[in-house]
Amino acid sequence: MVSSTNMKKTIPILLLLSLSLYSCQYFNSQIPDQNELLQKELKAINWNQVDELPNFTSCDSVADKTQKKQCFFEYLTQLIQQKLSSDTLTVLYPQLDTINVKVTVLANATLAFEPQLNDTLSYDTAKIDSIIKTRLVDFPKVNPAIKRGIPVKTQFVLPVILNVAKK
Repeated sequence: MVSSTNMKKTIPILLLLSLSLYSCQYFNSQIPDQNELLQKELKAINWNQVDELPNFTSCDSVADKTQKKQCFFEYLTQLIQQKLSSDTLTVLYPQLDTINVKVTVLANATLAFEPQLNDTLSYDTAKIDSIIKTRLVDFPKVNPAIKRGIPVKTQFVLPVILNVAKK
């Protein structure tokens, strides 16, 4: 016969043993697939927006995001107008008062420019492109846009007034 003291010791041990066997099921949860997690995260990212827009160091002191964006675009437009203010474009193409310039800020903090000309007017696009590329050099340091802590390429089109004096 089993004594009552032995029985009192055996019951808790059996109870703990049975609980430990069932608790192992809690540790058997499914580990999510790495590719599935990656695809889910990639779908959640808005690829059309950046966390931080590109900026010049002269705009670093501006705290408000909207004002910082405005500072960047105004400063860049002003620099482009200054560099294109020579009479070359206005003499060759007097009817051309505003030109849209596609600006690319690359992840390595360099700028690239491409004129976006209206197809209805006849211009020597190669000549205008050449003038713009030779004039638009030596810009101040630009900080690229940031997406999730990583520098990324951004593009936008700026309307640039070529002959401010005519207005």
